[in-house]
Amino acid sequence: MADLNQGQGFVHEIIHGSGEADGVITEVAVQYNQGYKENVYTFANNIRTVEGGTHLMGFKTALTRALNNYIQKSDISKKLKEKLTGDDVREGLTAVVSVKLPRPQFEGQTKTKLGNSEMAGIVATLVYEKLNQYFEENPREAKAIIEKVVDAARAREAARKARDLVRRKGALSDNSLPGKLADCQSKNPEESEIFIVEGDSAGGSAKQGRDPRIQAILPLRGKILNVEKTRFDKMLGNKEIRALITALGVGVEEEKDFNKLRYHKVVIMTDADVDGSHIRTLLLTFFFRQYQELIEKGFLFIAQPPLYRAHKGKTERFIKDDPELQNFLLFQVGDGLRIQAQSGKIYKGQAMIRMLSDIRLIRDRMHEAQTMGIEEGLFLALLASPHKLSFRYFEKNESAPFFKDMKARGYKVKLETERDEENQKERSYLVFENQGGHRTRLAMEFFNAKTYKKTYEIHAALAADSGGFGFTLLRAEGQDEAQGLFALYDLVMTEAHKGWGIQRYKGLGEMNPEQLWETTMNPDKRTMLQVTIKDAVEADDIFKNLMGDMVEPRRQFIERNALAVQELDI
Repeated sequence: MADLNQGQGFVHEIIHGSGEADGVITEVAVQYNQGYKENVYTFANNIRTVEGGTHLMGFKTALTRALNNYIQKSDISKKLKEKLTGDDVREGLTAVVSVKLPRPQFEGQTKTKLGNSEMAGIVATLVYEKLNQYFEENPREAKAIIEKVVDAARAREAARKARDLVRRKGALSDNSLPGKLADCQSKNPEESEIFIVEGDSAGGSAKQGRDPRIQAILPLRGKILNVEKTRFDKMLGNKEIRALITALGVGVEEEKDFNKLRYHKVVIMTDADVDGSHIRTLLLTFFFRQYQELIEKGFLFIAQPPLYRAHKGKTERFIKDDPELQNFLLFQVGDGLRIQAQSGKIYKGQAMIRMLSDIRLIRDRMHEAQTMGIEEGLFLALLASPHKLSFRYFEKNESAPFFKDMKARGYKVKLETERDEENQKERSYLVFENQGGHRTRLAMEFFNAKTYKKTYEIHAALAADSGGFGFTLLRAEGQDEAQGLFALYDLVMTEAHKGWGIQRYKGLGEMNPEQLWETTMNPDKRTMLQVTIKDAVEADDIFKNLMGDMVEPRRQFIERNALAVQELDI
């Protein structure tokens, strides 16, 4: 149960009950969390009954009856006009129901539904008795559960009113599409596409650049609601989400009919920046929670708009992102330049490009280290040291080679340990103090992360191959000296930029319609990512932890993955 409710925050401790009647052993565990999703798992003779069956029916009946009876005895009944429904009492519920019986009867095509009729009464009796006993003995926890389900009942009523409002406005009918939607001419869903774009500016370019026969455009203003921590009634009340639901034509909740889906390509097209990524994540959360079947059918895609436009005379090139831009520029100078290393070795052509790519990787890793609070000088000193450290470096002797080498480079080093009470282990740190007295503490895990480990190997290989980091850039008009890897890289990039105009798009709206069509929307040339679900349980955990109400799981995720990050845009 703890694993099932991880990251949600629970309302009460686990309610557990077991018993035997008529040769049947029944065991149940119940716990409400602070979320809105229902997770009930049923088993018969240790076989998972995915489709439920009579034991699940008995559990649901007893749960609803027990809660309604308790409410009738309390003051809450005066404030609640209607009885709780099954949906109300199961909002935020996590439960496991297991029965062991002599002669199980399984139904359904996959034989994962229990059909023994007597199980409904047996399970219902046990669950009803155990819940009544728990409520009497634990009034505080009972009150918390009742408040949870009563809130769900009130939200259900609000959602019904919101849904009725949507229906009255005709928002879920094919005859009343949202005004901002530029629909396509085709009525054949198999060839129709809808592009969900960020803002009216991008929407304008997309509308002018599209193929109006098969491509529809729906611009959304700003960031939509995070549906992971929003009740259904508030979600339906959001203008942008309502427009999206309307445009798709599938309907909501029990009214969903994917045969009415108006487009078989639903494309998220946001800017290639941090805000665009955030909006894309919010949309993915919406589709996963409300229209998961749309993803499973392969209808959801992510567009890949370019971030840069490079132009020189009449030559024009659209470039996806920063790494591709760097590669593009490097190839522009591949034939016109040579680099002479301190050892006398000459780099040219592909060998020169590979060397410059390695230098760029080192610089990128250094920037990552700086985001972790590691100053540039310390990071470069660690790379330049002839002593590569590993995760298991526990040398306390300050006369050891690594300590002496770092002291010569301007850093005093000490080994410190502290006890991690959570994991009951000792954690080791290296503390580096520069000549100005600034201290940097690095956990030993850092030395096994890519930021250090892979970069050290590349840096060492470059040093050995070049004989040092003094270089001469050779070209037809003359030559320039460069001391250090980064100075060399900047010198080459200056040469590579000559003659080229580089435009960085702040958003899709900066692209004219023809450019947006050619780079992102033209079916013959575009690149799109298809959204798939490899592991639904893992995906559910990711959305729950990263988009849910609980802050702690996000903090833990960042701490676990900080050292493994390879691309960081801040």
